[in-house]
Amino acid sequence: QVQLVESGGGLVQAGGSLRLSCAASGRTFSLYVMGWFRQAPGKEREIVAGIDWSGGRTYYADSVKGRFTISRDIAKNTVYLEMNSLKPEDTAVYYCAASSRVLSFIKRDYNYWGQGTQVTVSS
Repeated sequence: QVQLVESGGGLVQAGGSLRLSCAASGRTFSLYVMGWFRQAPGKEREIVAGIDWSGGRTYYADSVKGRFTISRDIAKNTVYLEMNSLKPEDTAVYYCAASSRVLSFIKRDYNYWGQGTQVTVSS
């Protein structure tokens, strides 16, 4: 089992920045990939960014390319999401997720999820 705990959400004005953190514990050696997803009210949960846990390859949704950066600290078992130039449409609950099944950036392949952290961007 793997446990994920997010932190760093909050309220920010448009154009501002936030950094989310996700600390993993448990059988982290079994992980292939970690990612950040978000879900806005009335919308489906979507991937924002993902990172290959061992190799560091990254994936970004088109909507956040050039604004968000995902990174990891293997020694701390932590993944980060640096969010810059935030827009009101980035408002959502952000979830950290991980997969011990496969290296994938598809939601259905993730078998561990955090509790979520709210990010609100005001205009």
